[in-house]
Amino acid sequence: MGTSDGAAIIRAWEFTSLKACVAYYQEEVQDGWCNATWDRILCWPPTPAGTVSRLPCPPLKGVDPSQVAERRCTAAAHWEGRTLKEGLEGGWTNYTPCLIPEIRVLMDKLYAKSKEDAQLKLHVAEVSRLIETVGLSLSLASVLVSIVIFSYFRSLRNNRTRMHFNLFVAMVIQLMVRLTLYIDQYITRQTNHRSNGIDNTPVLCEGFYVLMEYARTAMFLWMFIEGHYLNSMLTVAVFTDRPNHKIYNLLGWGLPVLMTAVWAAVTAVKHTGTQCWWGYNLSPYFWILEGPRLTVIITNFLFLLNILRVLITKLQASVSSEAQQVKKAVRAAIVLLPLLGITNSLQMVHSPLEGNIVEFAAWSFGTTFLTAFQGFFVALLYCFLNNEVRSTIGKCLSNLYTQRLLPKRSKRNISNGAALSVDLAVEEPLTVYKDVSGQDCDGGAQATTSV
Repeated sequence: MGTSDGAAIIRAWEFTSLKACVAYYQEEVQDGWCNATWDRILCWPPTPAGTVSRLPCPPLKGVDPSQVAERRCTAAAHWEGRTLKEGLEGGWTNYTPCLIPEIRVLMDKLYAKSKEDAQLKLHVAEVSRLIETVGLSLSLASVLVSIVIFSYFRSLRNNRTRMHFNLFVAMVIQLMVRLTLYIDQYITRQTNHRSNGIDNTPVLCEGFYVLMEYARTAMFLWMFIEGHYLNSMLTVAVFTDRPNHKIYNLLGWGLPVLMTAVWAAVTAVKHTGTQCWWGYNLSPYFWILEGPRLTVIITNFLFLLNILRVLITKLQASVSSEAQQVKKAVRAAIVLLPLLGITNSLQMVHSPLEGNIVEFAAWSFGTTFLTAFQGFFVALLYCFLNNEVRSTIGKCLSNLYTQRLLPKRSKRNISNGAALSVDLAVEEPLTVYKDVSGQDCDGGAQATTSV
């Protein structure tokens, strides 16, 4: 290592420019030494020719700060790997020892073929993140509107929509946390890698990821409840359509608390040495949550097969043609896929980093589209396109439009001066209001006889 003092080593990762790094070591520059340089992460001190400089790894995501990074100064007093065009910023730093084991395995797979292939895959990952952000934003807006609709219209409150409501709430929590983290990461990268964002704030960062995993686990369990309820409705003859909501709430909201608490405790103890548990989803401890989620997907898939079996049996007993039967069965399967969470199964498949760019792009774009737009498709199929919801909203809008016209018609009849018209103008709104006052345009208020 160079002649830098202890303070310089501690502050090596705090430099933000080559100019600041060189200025800090200006008095230590000597002939036959490699000059001080900044590799955009660490500030390396002047180093004697033919030696290796070592610095502690920076406290970044996916990095173990207890390890050291290396940089070699050649016998010609040039940083190893430097080219003339790169100047003082040239050279190559060996950060491989800094990476936690899970990230090191991913990097080995990513660069298994060539650097060019790895760069293409990284570009695909960037595009996928953009698609994911758009999908998550659209899903959040759609699910929020659905929650408002189910909350506002009292006539829509039944066992089925009550489960939809809980599923939507879990989705909203997960979507909001995920988007907040993505936006924070984007802002942080636009400044520098040491900005005080969520990812760089201890406890707060871990808290965000714990909340996100809790909401995701709750979402999966409410999908299981949806699948169990629908399967029971169609296949169990003695089903009463009166589910025990206390048990459902305990399963949907209470059990995820226990599961997430166990996972968080194990991760806090075992997954140490990296900032904000980065790469926790690659550790074996993540299966404390991912295992039950995979079980839910498999169970819901079996529910789907059983539901389709019952549906096809009933369709075969009808007078419809075979083509219509197949069409209805396929449509039912497509509609149920996002609700039961089966589209999340691709996300649990390891990415084909070692494969060619076409395979990786297909997996990346397909997985991103199915998971990011899941909330949008669920809201679209089970709220916006639902006949009951559309009918309720249509009646509400029609009633509001009718009530807006009533005062105008009353004023027009009164201005005519005809006593009969005045009587009709008073009686008509009374009759119409009694007909529509039972609707939910007032948020579900009780019907009233006053005008």
